[in-house]
Amino acid sequence: MPASTEFTKLKEQVEGADQRIRASTAQTTDELKAMVDEARTKADARADELSTKAHEAGDTAEAHWNQVQSDWDRHIKQIRKRIDAKKAEHDAAVAERDAEWAEADAYDAVQFAQAAIEEAEYAVLDAVLARKDADVMAAAK
Repeated sequence: MPASTEFTKLKEQVEGADQRIRASTAQTTDELKAMVDEARTKADARADELSTKAHEAGDTAEAHWNQVQSDWDRHIKQIRKRIDAKKAEHDAAVAERDAEWAEADAYDAVQFAQAAIEEAEYAVLDAVLARKDADVMAAAK
């Protein structure tokens, strides 16, 4: 499957997430909690999948992505640990602080995703160019 197809899937995934996020503002608390749980389950599954793929990889480029994934996993675990610990607190000031932390964490995750998308675009374009060069060289033989 060409890398450009994967990039198109990424776009569709972002569009779907955007639609769900926009729709979330009209949900009840229970519906929103269910959406959060589902999103977390999906994120956990994707992280496990990436971790498995990274462990199976052996070259230096893959090792670099393995390190990025490991760093990201550590970050996610810290965020989730804080989120889980804070769910038990109900004080309004604590709730406000938790909301600010959650918004900051969301902002950081979006910034990371934006950087990852730009890297993915670069990698896909480079792969398309490499394939084109290989096809030209093969045709010249």
